[in-house]
Amino acid sequence: MTTQRTGTTTLWRPTGPEELALVAASGWRAWPPRLPEQPIFYPVLNEDYAIRIARDWNVPASGAGYVTRFEVETEFLERYPVRRAGGETILELWVPAEELDEFNRHLVGGIQVVREYR
Repeated sequence: MTTQRTGTTTLWRPTGPEELALVAASGWRAWPPRLPEQPIFYPVLNEDYAIRIARDWNVPASGAGYVTRFEVETEFLERYPVRRAGGETILELWVPAEELDEFNRHLVGGIQVVREYR
């Protein structure tokens, strides 16, 4: 995980337009609740992995893909082991859907869109 500011870790999340609209509606301060078929929230640990998902999965699925960046309190994140979902840089955290409200309370600052693909 990338620590940029004391006590925080930078995470990324690739997302489509529907989820991004819900983030915007929160004032860019929270991730929306998961749908019943989404038991896990998956933030990723590097921008390149987020780019690949946004560009290669979200664009074909919904016409647009976005890469977001946000900060979370590092101490809080220690409860989630880093999961390798493929190669060396394919790293993510698995946050159970029922813990997402608590996860959102540990965000520091807002959620930012850093890349857009169409």
